[in-house]
Formats: sequence, C-alpha cells, structure tokens
Amino acid sequence: VQLQASGGGLVQAGGSLRLSCAASGRTFVISNMGWFRQPPGKEREFVASINTRDGGIYYADSAKDRFTISRDNAKNTVYLQMDSLKPEDTAIYYCAAKSTPGRTYAYWGQGTQVTVSS
Repeated sequence: VQLQASGGGLVQAGGSLRLSCAASGRTFVISNMGWFRQPPGKEREFVASINTRDGGIYYADSAKDRFTISRDNAKNTVYLQMDSLKPEDTAIYYCAAKSTPGRTYAYWGQGTQVTVSS
C-alpha cells in the first residue's frame, strides 16, 4: 500500500484547507485510514481516523468541531477538511493506513506541511 498526501500550504488563522490522501497498491487490505500531525519540536499526534468499511470516525479533542474526515472509496482517497485553523495547527500532516482495526498503522504517506499564520 502506498499513500500520497497533498493539499498542505500556508493559510491565515481562521482559514481552511483540505488535505487529501490517495491510496494505491493493495488497497483492499485497508480497514482504517487516519491523519496524524507533528508540530515543530513536538511528537507526532493523532488527529482523526475513519474506518473505510463502516465509516466509523474518531477525532482528537483538538480536531473536534473544526476538522472533518471523509472518504471516497471509489477513489481510494480520504480527506481532511480543516476549518477555523489556528496557528497551533501548524504541523506536518501525515496520512496513515492499517489493515486491522485496533492495530498500529502500518502504512504511512510522506507528509504535507500546513502552516497557519496569525
């Protein structure tokens, strides 16, 4: 499984961005896809995930009410709509996938930079 993330960029506080993560290869093994981020000088943290089979969604507290994760199974793509962005959302955003719910994410994309200016 290969993951290609895109959609990052520079945006002012209060603005919006939509990240995309396209999966290729043995996509039929994927059960869950998620978004993680790594702010400058900090550890990588969970943002949101979606079960590609039943649509179950989880959000980190920091993402609730501002971010929306969605999927297009026909395109093997997961999206992260980010609204009301804050400077503290600045990070490298990574998409990830796993083949078994409850297990660790085994497949990772290359990351896309999101910078929110104040």
